[in-house]
Amino acid sequence: MGEWATASYGIGEGKNLTILKELHFPDSLGLLYSAFTFFTGFKVNSGEYKLMGLAPYGVPKFKDIILSELMDLKGDGSLRLNLSYFDFLGGLKMTNNRFAELFGGPARVPETEITQREMDIAASIQSVAEEAMLKMANHVYKETNQKHLCLAGGVALNCVANGRILREGPFDDIWIQPAAGDAGGALGAALCVWHRYIGKERKNDTGYDTQQGSYLGPSFPKQTVEKFLGSNGYVYHELYSDKRAVTIAELIADGKIIGYMTGRMEFGPRALGARSIIGDARRQDTQTVMNLKIKYRESFRPFAPTVLEEKVSEYFETDRPSPYMLLVANVNTERCLPQAYKDGISMMERLKMKRSDIPAVTHLDYSARLQTVNKKDKPDYHEIISEFEKLTGCAVIVNTSFNVRGEPIICTPEDAYRCFMRTEMDVLVIENFILFKEEQPPWREKGDWRSELELD
Repeated sequence: MGEWATASYGIGEGKNLTILKELHFPDSLGLLYSAFTFFTGFKVNSGEYKLMGLAPYGVPKFKDIILSELMDLKGDGSLRLNLSYFDFLGGLKMTNNRFAELFGGPARVPETEITQREMDIAASIQSVAEEAMLKMANHVYKETNQKHLCLAGGVALNCVANGRILREGPFDDIWIQPAAGDAGGALGAALCVWHRYIGKERKNDTGYDTQQGSYLGPSFPKQTVEKFLGSNGYVYHELYSDKRAVTIAELIADGKIIGYMTGRMEFGPRALGARSIIGDARRQDTQTVMNLKIKYRESFRPFAPTVLEEKVSEYFETDRPSPYMLLVANVNTERCLPQAYKDGISMMERLKMKRSDIPAVTHLDYSARLQTVNKKDKPDYHEIISEFEKLTGCAVIVNTSFNVRGEPIICTPEDAYRCFMRTEMDVLVIENFILFKEEQPPWREKGDWRSELELD
């Protein structure tokens, strides 16, 4: 929700924006989804993407209960919540005992085992969210007769639903603001003042969106980085421009996990190749190594691929760029391997099964939350993947945010080195400097640093 509006739509034309209709608090698709985030043991306003990632492990057996008991979903996507099942209006929790009775017992305690019930609940609310968003999109198209749809707000970070709107919805194309949650309000306020208050015209003749890959944060010049590394006695080597990309590509192909920090930081919740941890998508063990030894997070959580924009259709069932990692597409059928699940097979056993020739980024349902990269917005990252393709024949690598669970994405050289040394990353690249773990001086900290982090 914003102030009172929980969903709204309007028309943008030139520098003008006209809101046509709103849905108001407490009836909110976002609050409904967050209630299930809480009930399955994840952190509200943080763990919703975990719920989305858990959904493919379950079946939507509770969908009818949600639609009949918890909400009244109309044909236009508007909804009314049955507040007798929720506690967020006046209590300290999202759901109450009646909600728990509906789903066969109390909410999962955070950090405890995830059972099949949680997987089925995740599948159910994800299916409901997708249905509601598709109904909204169809209604907005009918009411506005526009060909293009822009999405923002926290629910617009649900990249699975976004992918369905693109594939199944009526619009020619969609675009999602990459900082679609509360942070995007800062950008919107600045643009509103620039265009509507000051009256500056809004033009774009480039064929690209003006978010510029969302690389809008701070960067650090070479001299600053070198001074930081040298003054602390860290062992580093300079990467000269003619060998930089191929050196990094060779390390990825050799199975190394690399912390990568170059250029301006990304604005939004996704690492897009400026503050990323990268690895080989072809290796079956990459996901496990990254989750358990570097990110220190739940093993079921999938990783995203970065693919060269010009090669996206060779790997995924889409013909559109996805620069902000906000669309999900299936891996091309010819790259997939058949699965034969037996009754009673555990999540971990299913997780370890190889599903495609890019297994580290292929989720349980053969989908991937993909990022495309082009030469214009991120030439250094594009060049690394291009060199990796020359070496291996594969134009896809693994990309996850440069942080550990409970920490924000790294920003500064200090952040990068600390995260590098705290984890089992093999290599660190900061701008044109490369550091190898085995060459670094011993890393010492007082106490267990992981106990200081509030887990997401």
